Amino acid sequence: MTRVHLIVSGHVQGVFFRQSTKSIARTIGLQGWVRNRTDGTVEIVAEGPLEDVNKLVEWCEKGPETARVERVDRVDEFPVGLPEGFDVRPTH
Repeated sequence: MTRVHLIVSGHVQGVFFRQSTKSIARTIGLQGWVRNRTDGTVEIVAEGPLEDVNKLVEWCEKGPETARVERVDRVDEFPVGLPEGFDVRPTH
């Protein structure tokens, strides 16, 4: 198990990035959450097997069709055992 904390920059709000991330993460079987940040970025925390987490990160580097991802900042963290599911959280 691994945990990743991502900050995705670019044109990533208002383009279904959060909902698409939730859908992809649930399909892969990851636990975590996604939310918009007031600075225009999207923040993601995900836990699961390394290979599956890397699939999500790879997807985030492109995002949904209408997004323009400029950068993905990644910090690998120690997993804490997030509850089942992947949620969209309120903007922070």
